[in-house]
Amino acid sequence: MADNDQHILSAFDRDLEALQAHFLKLSGLAEQALTEAARALEDLDIAAADRVIAADKAIDGLEEFIQMEAASLIARRAPTASDLRRVLAVMRAAQSLERVGDYAKNVAKRTRVLPRSSPLDGHAGTVRRMTTQVTRMLDEATRALVGKDAQLAEAVRKRDIDIDQMYNTLFRSLFTYMMESPANIGPSMHLHFIAKNIERAGDQATTIAEQAHYLATGSMPTEPRPKAGLESEG
Repeated sequence: MADNDQHILSAFDRDLEALQAHFLKLSGLAEQALTEAARALEDLDIAAADRVIAADKAIDGLEEFIQMEAASLIARRAPTASDLRRVLAVMRAAQSLERVGDYAKNVAKRTRVLPRSSPLDGHAGTVRRMTTQVTRMLDEATRALVGKDAQLAEAVRKRDIDIDQMYNTLFRSLFTYMMESPANIGPSMHLHFIAKNIERAGDQATTIAEQAHYLATGSMPTEPRPKAGLESEG
């Protein structure tokens, strides 16, 4: 019986490792989509934006595959409570990554109409810097979840306030820009919604980090998420 139990355990571990490998691949695709969307915005590159939009199908497909594999793993292996939490955490985090892909697609869609408007010098660079921070958060949050690293998860969670502050600064700058001329209103609104999508991607990274914290410690973080400025007012 002991040998049989060990065989079952090893099979579950192999299946879980495969699931986590697909999850990390999904994270890489989502991070790449955000990065390329921000680059397309900065260059006002419609072809690059179109590639981001098209690539979202792969993100959606991989997320769906992960959900199906996770459900199959639960049905076939009947994992213990702690192992079940690991599988469920991957399922929930995969949903967050799929949403990140949607946010990248939204950025690309907004970028496609910006070349017909006046470019807003400097603001696209701010979006790129926000994106760099968010993709780092996503990478670390997913690694924290797979590695059950509570310390790394908490570090990611604390950095969400930095994204909020960058978003709030950009929002105020865009508001000022809109007040200068009615011609700036359309492009400014597009950039505002672009920045909001990046900020929401940061929220998804924080959600994954909270799942990682729960997986590592058995409890969700007790402190509320740190928020700044406009976000704290919401």
